Amino acid sequence: MNPREPDHWVHDWSPFLVRFPEGFPLEGIRFYGLAYLLGFLAAFLLLRLYRARGRSPLGPGGELDLFTYLLIGVIAGGRLGYVLFYDTAAFLRNPLLLFEIWKGGMASHGGMIGVVVATALFARRHRISFLALADRLATVAPVGLFLGRIANFINGELWGRPSTVPWAVIFPGSPPDPTTGLPEPRHPSQLYQAATEGLLLFAWLQWRFWRNPRLPAGQLGAEFLLGYGILRILTEVFRAPDAPLILGLSRGQFFSLPLVFAGIALLLWLRRRARGTS
Repeated sequence: MNPREPDHWVHDWSPFLVRFPEGFPLEGIRFYGLAYLLGFLAAFLLLRLYRARGRSPLGPGGELDLFTYLLIGVIAGGRLGYVLFYDTAAFLRNPLLLFEIWKGGMASHGGMIGVVVATALFARRHRISFLALADRLATVAPVGLFLGRIANFINGELWGRPSTVPWAVIFPGSPPDPTTGLPEPRHPSQLYQAATEGLLLFAWLQWRFWRNPRLPAGQLGAEFLLGYGILRILTEVFRAPDAPLILGLSRGQFFSLPLVFAGIALLLWLRRRARGTS
């Protein structure tokens, strides 16, 4: 037995909320899928609230049409991003891996790209401002990020680096201690990221949205890109890399850099445009 087990909680949660009996076509209801469902539901209700308060470019019933686009965008982008960014070799051996979404494996950066593309297509079709719509989505996106990280923790995946802090967790599926051959306590980095890129970013963007109704279109989207990118880079310090490093950075840090640059560039563009019209 690991001598540190009495001092640290051993993760023993099931990834299933409900497990179906043997013989059913599906294994059961996973927390991962439930996180996506609740994330979309929360975003849908918030967007309806925005419209009810006169703070949305969407017309009546527009949320349902928009979410058809977003559902395809986030799943396709998230899954494609995962197999390309984190599991390229397995994808090349078996391209059908792309469609096995029930097994988990979604990249948040890929999901964001999918959402941007879906939002642009929807805005063009309905002839509404892409930046205004993107701002609204930026204020609700952290809810999905929060729930996704909670699901990662429940699944016992994407664990942190080894640590002896009192709140460290022993994940049975993590690499063993080279001296004992048993899993060692690790940072619950999933919860760090849920608290920062989820709750903290959500609180900031909601405060900005409701307190400043005259922000220029694109401002909140830029703040989301900048905030998420910085928070992801910082919290990745506590997370064990789940793929080879790129230029000494984890994949999460490396792919967050373009988000930071994009956020800064958008803020500078908005400031320049405001000066040009003043």
